[in-house]
Amino acid sequence: MLEFKNISMWFDGPEGKVTALDEVSFSISPGEFLAVRGPSGCGKTTLLLAAGGLLRPSAGQVSLDGQDPYMLSSEMRSRMRASMIGFVFQQFHLIPYLTVRQNIMAPSLALPSKEAVQRTQELVSNFGLDDRAGHVPAQLSTGQRQRTALARALLNKPKIILADEPTGNLDEDNADIVFDYLGKYVSDGGCVLLVTHDVRAAAHATKTLQMSQGRIIE
Repeated sequence: MLEFKNISMWFDGPEGKVTALDEVSFSISPGEFLAVRGPSGCGKTTLLLAAGGLLRPSAGQVSLDGQDPYMLSSEMRSRMRASMIGFVFQQFHLIPYLTVRQNIMAPSLALPSKEAVQRTQELVSNFGLDDRAGHVPAQLSTGQRQRTALARALLNKPKIILADEPTGNLDEDNADIVFDYLGKYVSDGGCVLLVTHDVRAAAHATKTLQMSQGRIIE
């Protein structure tokens, strides 16, 4: 589903070239939950952005469902992201003036209208948000906001979820809820790439990698 082949990423800094990723290679298949762990600044977020077609690598090849997204036009790459990838972030990125239901439905341009409405209601119920469906983000708890963000990521039935520190702002109980939902998505045939410093992620992942200074070290 997703494969990195010798991916490197470097940037020009005030003191010369800065290497963010250094010949990173790994793969994820349907039914796998890969947690990439490491301290802040080790390259985890850069890795996730490259995986999502948002940041072109300096060297190496990304393969997403058998296709290199960086060989596509910007428009086609955007369509690939919308149809194949669900993104979940630590800061939620919910639209503040939209309700829970409207936020979940926001990516629905890739779905017919009737299907989008049905799918949204299914997700609202599955994530235990029925009594909050008409509320805006400011009226939600932190855990409810993250559940809304995760439901939104699942709207278009993506083949892979890319998650950047999704439990970073959550207490242990709410973090476990997020991990449980991601685990169910994987058991249904999806795959997850999660980058985190949360040691609890390893208990829920099918495999883990450790990063340090832009390299996979184990």
